[in-house]
Amino acid sequence: MRSHEIDYEIFGDDMQVVEIELDPGEVVIAEGGAMNWMDSGIEYEAKMGDGSEPETGLFDKLLNAGKRAITGESIFITHFTNRGSGKKKVAFAAPYPGRIIPLDLSKTGGEITCQKDAFLCAALGTKVDIAFSKKLGAGFFGGEGFILQRLTGDGMAFIHAGGTIVKKELNGETIKVDTGCIVGFTSGINYDIQQAGNLKSMVFGGEGLFLATLSGYGTIYLQTLPFSRLANRILKHMPHAGGSSKGEGSVLGGLGNILERL
Repeated sequence: MRSHEIDYEIFGDDMQVVEIELDPGEVVIAEGGAMNWMDSGIEYEAKMGDGSEPETGLFDKLLNAGKRAITGESIFITHFTNRGSGKKKVAFAAPYPGRIIPLDLSKTGGEITCQKDAFLCAALGTKVDIAFSKKLGAGFFGGEGFILQRLTGDGMAFIHAGGTIVKKELNGETIKVDTGCIVGFTSGINYDIQQAGNLKSMVFGGEGLFLATLSGYGTIYLQTLPFSRLANRILKHMPHAGGSSKGEGSVLGGLGNILERL
């Protein structure tokens, strides 16, 4: 199925939103809860599937839903359709600070592999599937585990990641990356895991026990602030979770904190 042709505009800097313009009858699919606003005339429906293939039976729908459940995502994908008489717009935003990456899949070899929670939205006709890491080491130690997302099609898709996004082109080179900093890569890239230096560096270096290696020919996208790193830093400094207070709050200071818990 050929993907619907959609127009878009991305707004913002560190908290971005993508606004999709749909012609009458055009459809965009998105993760549940990603929609911010939409024009009157756009209708939405949650479905078990991305709509990239002809209608299938109940077993196939349950199988596709099971695949999404494995990735930790909702088993439903929301379909937004322009039922009006003119062009209508619908907007989607990422759930945490970072950037939205627009991808024309017709220019990436028809597919891209990305971290399992990176998908935001795409033109109808895009297949949202899972991809298992082929190597045991990458599966156990790669951060994303055995399961990655694979987007295939010939239209526009949008993924999101944390912090600043860096796009790199590999032409036979190899690059070593913190496992959580990988956003996605095209089909010509090989993904593996290697030990991070000697035992002393692994234990005291602060960079983790393993690094990801990306090699081959193609495009990779890297993020500077993985959500897990951001969440860990926030939890570390939450007073209610045993973290240290930085003196924020009212003039009552510590007494105010005690009163809050009463």
